[in-house]
Amino acid sequence: MNKYKLTLFGLVLSIFIYFSSILLELDLFEKFMDFLASVEQFEVDEMIIPFLIFVVFLFIDTFRNNKKVEMESAKLNIYKAMLSSSHHILNNFIYQMDIFKLTAEDTPGFDAKVLAFYEDIISNASEQIYSLSNLTTIDEFSIRTSVMSE
Repeated sequence: MNKYKLTLFGLVLSIFIYFSSILLELDLFEKFMDFLASVEQFEVDEMIIPFLIFVVFLFIDTFRNNKKVEMESAKLNIYKAMLSSSHHILNNFIYQMDIFKLTAEDTPGFDAKVLAFYEDIISNASEQIYSLSNLTTIDEFSIRTSVMSE
C-alpha cells in the first residue's frame, strides 16, 4: 500500500475535486479554458504545458532521489549494525584467546616465535577491525581494500 501512496492521494484528490465541482456546480474545465483565453494576450499560455511537464519531471526526480537517499541511509545503518556486532564478536574472541596466550607463556619450553606470531595475528585483526570501523565511504571497493593485508 505504501508503494502506491501518491497514486492513492491523487485518486482521493481527484474524487474530491470531481464531487466538489458537481455539488457546488463549478465548471472547472470551462474556468480553466477562460483563464487560458485571458492570458492569451500575454503569450503565457504557450509556457503552461511545458512548465507543467517540467514540474512533473522535477517531482519524479525529487521523489526518486529521496528514495535513493533513504535506501543508502538504510544500507549504512545495516552496515554499521553488522560491523558493530562483528566487532563485538571478534573482541570477545581476542580476549578469550588471551587465556591461551597466558597458558602458552607459562608453559616451559613453549616456542617464543609462536607467541610472536600470535601477537602479529591479533594485531593484524585489530587493525582490520579499526580500519573497517573508520571507513568514510561505504562501498564494496572501500570495504575490500580496508581489510587487505599489507
